[in-house]
This record gives sequence, C-alpha cells and structure tokens, in this order.
Amino acid sequence: MCRIHLSRFTAASALGLVLLSVAVTCLFAADDKSQEKTDRKPDVIFVPTPQEVVDHMLTLADVKKDDVVYDLGCGDGRIVVTAAKKYGCKAWGFDIDADRIKESLENVKKNKVEELVSIKKQDIFTLDLSKANVVTLYLLPDLNVKLIPQLEKMKDGSRIVSNSFDMKGVKPKKVETVKLKDGGEKTVYLWVTPLEKE
Repeated sequence: MCRIHLSRFTAASALGLVLLSVAVTCLFAADDKSQEKTDRKPDVIFVPTPQEVVDHMLTLADVKKDDVVYDLGCGDGRIVVTAAKKYGCKAWGFDIDADRIKESLENVKKNKVEELVSIKKQDIFTLDLSKANVVTLYLLPDLNVKLIPQLEKMKDGSRIVSNSFDMKGVKPKKVETVKLKDGGEKTVYLWVTPLEKE
C-alpha cells in the first residue's frame, strides 16, 4: 500500500514539475518579447531640443500645475525637468535608449525634481496616453502619424506639441515660429483633442 501511494505521489509531483516548468518558460518568453520591444533600435537619432524651444512648447501647451506631461522620446529629460521646475506638475519621460534613460535620470537628480518626474524605458508606441493631458514630441512626421491612434484616446482638451514636425492628416490649432539665440528658428505645432482631421 505504501509503495502504491508513493508511486502516485511521485507521478503527481512529476506532472506538477512539468507544468511549473512550462509556465516559467512561457513567462520568460513573454518577458523576452517585451524586452525585445524595449531594446530595439531607436527610431530617431537624439538631437537635443534648444531650451528656448522647450520653454515655448510648454507655454504653447498652456501647462498648469495639475497637468500630467508625457514626453515621448525624452532624450536627456530636459522637457520633463523644465515642466516640473517651472510649473510644479507631474511629468513622465519615455525612451528606449539606455544611454538617454541614464542621462535623464541624472538630469532629474541634478535638478532635484525626483518627486515630480519619472523616467521609464519603454517603447512609446505601446504607451497608454489616457493619463496624460499634455504630450510633447520631437519625432519625424511619419512617427507622429503612427501615434495618432494613441493620441486619439486622450481626454478631450488634452494638448500635443511637436518640435519641428507636423502630423499629416490632423489639423493643428496653432503653428508658431521660435527664434533661436544662434540666429536659427524652429517651428512648433499644437494640437488639441479631439484631433481635427484635415
């Protein structure tokens, strides 16, 4: 009787171990796929936004203390740091480049805005933007267009501002030119949700 009982226990244990092994393998596989998306090559090279353009973007977006700002492709974090320091609002920076994440975190710490600013390594095309009411962009035009389905899920009255590049198929509320200290200039676009299709 004892031997029969032991063999049943052993078979059940073996089955349990097999099932556990399969579950763990699936979890690691899912995590690997998620990591692949985060570790893919950035869509654009990092070109810092001049500080006068950062200031203009946030002014054009009419940022207030109770806003939540998302910077998609945050680079060195200068937009979210400025938003937190100047307006006292919560701000999130997202990037898939590990070097940019490191720079952003250093910038946040240097400016002592850790309580207001969060930096996360994440693919911006997988983000839920519904918690933000201000989104800042410095991406290429086709990438802006790719974001439209996500931007359309934002609350009515949310603002999207882009440095230099428009969003084909969506009519901006305002287009303004920023004069740079070096004599150059940049164009800044503003859209307000719900997005107005052209």
